[in-house]
Amino acid sequence: MIALDRRLHAFRPDLASETLRGKVDAARFVEGRLAQVSAPVLDLQPEPRADSGIDTQLLHGAHVRVFDETEGWAWLQAETDGYVGYAPVAAIGPVEVHTHIVTAQRSFVYRGPDLRFARSDVHSMGATVRVVGESEARGTRYGLLETGEAMILDHLRPVGHRETDYVTVAERFEHTPYLWGGTSGFGIDCSGLVQLSMRMAGLDAPRDTDMQASRIGSTLDVGDDFAGLQRGDLVFWKGHVAIMTDATSMIHANGHTMTVARETLAGAVERIGYLYGGPTGFHRPLGFEAPGGG
Repeated sequence: MIALDRRLHAFRPDLASETLRGKVDAARFVEGRLAQVSAPVLDLQPEPRADSGIDTQLLHGAHVRVFDETEGWAWLQAETDGYVGYAPVAAIGPVEVHTHIVTAQRSFVYRGPDLRFARSDVHSMGATVRVVGESEARGTRYGLLETGEAMILDHLRPVGHRETDYVTVAERFEHTPYLWGGTSGFGIDCSGLVQLSMRMAGLDAPRDTDMQASRIGSTLDVGDDFAGLQRGDLVFWKGHVAIMTDATSMIHANGHTMTVARETLAGAVERIGYLYGGPTGFHRPLGFEAPGGG
């Protein structure tokens, strides 16, 4: 048997994904069932306990594969990035065909097509919903959901929509609170900001910083003066990542300000260095072209 990353491979001594048969030891192998996140934001946890912390989060409409349900907890794997963990069964539902993706940082769900109506929920950028019709009230257009609820139509785009510049997406999150394991407009961490921003632009990104450092794009040799960096390049430290907004400045979710904040690269290198050392690498994502060539 080979050593596999438990964050990305569903296996326990008693149960494992059928895809891992012959690769891990387990008492039983199952294919699991396909399901969908029904909560606005779903915490994925390392253990089936409410106090076990957050490894990552999944957004409304995300597809998951459920391998086990015990005492109100589902053991599952995200279909998008392969992350494995535990989540409340009540936050998982049957698969529906969703038609639209939320492109605003956050968007309310109203009890009907009028912004004066009481809100019933709120979704993050990256969540998907099923729109079955449209309505207009006082010049504002709404997307109607099957439940009779409504969302601002300008906050939605058809599923498959791609932003042109993932850095612009990241910049919309400025001042968002930092949350360890967070991946949403309500709270986000450094690698979550990279992943969600890239996903909105149609670029694949794994979840955690170490995964991103080993799998995203090509490495850059920038020397001691950080020459040649451009918008969209990634800067990695041990356990941290930031997005360059131009040749000298960056944006990142960080525990220093506890927000998504802008900072010069030189300033960040000096500030972070005495605790964690200097940058461990610089990467240029494949498939991303900085507007204006830099």
